Amino acid sequence: MRKYLSFLIIALMLIPMFLSAEIFAKTGTAGLQFLKIGIDARAIGMGEAYTAVTDDISSVYWNPGGLALKPQSQVLFSHTEWLANIRYEYIAASKPFDFGVLAFHGAILHMDWMDVYIEENILDPTGETFTNSDISTGITYSNAYTDKFSFGVTAKYLRQNLDEYAVNGFAVDLGSIYNTGWKNLTVGMSLRNFGPDLKYEIDNDDDGLIDEDPFDLLDNDGDGLIDEDREEIGFKIPMNFSLGISADLMRKDDQTLIASAQLDNCVDRKETYNIGMEYSMGIYKMRSGYQFGYDAAGISAGFGVKIPTSFAIIDLDYSYTDMGDLTESFLKTPHRFSIKLFF
Repeated sequence: MRKYLSFLIIALMLIPMFLSAEIFAKTGTAGLQFLKIGIDARAIGMGEAYTAVTDDISSVYWNPGGLALKPQSQVLFSHTEWLANIRYEYIAASKPFDFGVLAFHGAILHMDWMDVYIEENILDPTGETFTNSDISTGITYSNAYTDKFSFGVTAKYLRQNLDEYAVNGFAVDLGSIYNTGWKNLTVGMSLRNFGPDLKYEIDNDDDGLIDEDPFDLLDNDGDGLIDEDREEIGFKIPMNFSLGISADLMRKDDQTLIASAQLDNCVDRKETYNIGMEYSMGIYKMRSGYQFGYDAAGISAGFGVKIPTSFAIIDLDYSYTDMGDLTESFLKTPHRFSIKLFF
């Protein structure tokens, strides 16, 4: 078992070397950017420095290894008011079994309907409208192999709809958590969105064929035009490696102060760093965090309350994120609301 754990830890720690092998950050080269929008107001309130903190149903997004730390049935609802009237909904549910914990999730990013314009007249809409959306569904398995180490994996289906076009794909998340046992010092590692490149398959000339040879110079469908189809260029999904650490700065009676720090390495940007803190007193919690290295992200804050009821323990959480120059006002910046039920 020790050899297995050592190999796993070394393999995960080598991942950033491969992700950062390029000599410059490939900004804008990955699609399905909604996969980088974090869920759960608690995590966001701590500046997304959450890979080593997560220990409940939200682990299906942040680090599947954390799902096994609370082996009880759980449900999560997360709502994000994003920029430009974009909204992101996330729902997940988990159940423990003798062989580990299983969870399912579903997510959708959606936006308002927009007017269609043509290049020849960009001032007047055509009267048509369109919308875009992104979807993710998946299943997570997690298990605590010792009293200090847990590991999990998520397999998920991805879909992006751009007006009348769509692309489908899949990805895998891997994650582990190791608790040293000293002051709750925990190390967490996760690899999210590991999967093949995606490519749209578009029949531009409606002749039933795609990716036609652009050099054949033939009118394949007899409409008097040639080379209407072109090969669509594939694009990556935003694979991300996170390495985090967290510990209790204080734990006394009903008061706790948690601090966390995290390094993120994503394929389409430079390394970023997050720090976060959470202070809890009884059923009330306050959080704050900061993200370094982002063009449009900085401080975040939030609060939560735990409500015991006869049928479940309910966590209600809220968070706010300052997006820098993208923040028009307090109301027009990302707000997150989440509800967790523990049965």
